[in-house]
Amino acid sequence: METTAKLRIGAWCVDTVSGDMARDGATVRLDPRSLRLLLCMAGRAGQTVSAEDLLSEGWPGVIVTPDSVYQAIASLRRVLGDDSRQASYITTVPRQGYKLVAEVAPWDVPAAAPAAGDGAATQRSNHASRSRLVFLATACIPIAIGVVFWLNNTQANGHPGATMAQAAVSPASIAVLPFADLTEGMKNEIFADGMTEELIGRFSKIPGLKVPAPSASFYYKHRQAEVAEVAGKLGVAYILDGSVRKSGNTLRVAARLMRADNGFIIWSETYDKPFDDLLAVQDDIATAVTKALTATIAKGAGG
Repeated sequence: METTAKLRIGAWCVDTVSGDMARDGATVRLDPRSLRLLLCMAGRAGQTVSAEDLLSEGWPGVIVTPDSVYQAIASLRRVLGDDSRQASYITTVPRQGYKLVAEVAPWDVPAAAPAAGDGAATQRSNHASRSRLVFLATACIPIAIGVVFWLNNTQANGHPGATMAQAAVSPASIAVLPFADLTEGMKNEIFADGMTEELIGRFSKIPGLKVPAPSASFYYKHRQAEVAEVAGKLGVAYILDGSVRKSGNTLRVAARLMRADNGFIIWSETYDKPFDDLLAVQDDIATAVTKALTATIAKGAGG
């Protein structure tokens, strides 16, 4: 009989095989990478997990920058409904890494109820029960997570159905996914969306380059999906995504280009501009990215 390992992480019920998370009647699905990162931290709940450890779990065998972890954690926080300033799930440990602070236990173990006591004996009993639950969780979670990692690695290395055959696509085709607003309070979403649309518009003017419309790209704005899956749906050979951050009066826009067939990053760059004229910033960065990516894609098509 098939069994499914489920964990209680805070208020969420997490299916460690499918990546489905349920809470208050709502269900969302984590992409495989986000699931691996969450389970990596769940296996060491309450402990600081370094960015290097998260990189090795989330991007095995792939060379990426720590910024990828930053973006992935920000995305995971959004899905969990967490606030980095008053974190109830994932906290940032400056210069060290990240820590899962939410309670973790097997799903069939009831959540610990608050002490309602009218005496010290009741409180001691509740504390003892909670300690036993924590012990059970500590014993069971590494086993469940180990099995899930094994299953994920098996699928990633050639399990039938791990990837779907993609129809032949033009090597000169690219989709621009919505740029992530990673500024404090996420108050620059309009600029991030405008940056995305500006790049789509610029790319669509390049002769011979096929670019999906903004409506197709923005479908994935709040959805978690692997690069290969998105590229297959949109029929492109390359994916461009990025992020927007702000420090003082400086706006930093990061962009990266990935191959659809293997998800490898083949080009990335960051652009720092003064936060004065946002339209001018969008125009300057779009021009620089267009020039760089045109050369990169042309080189890839020729080699």
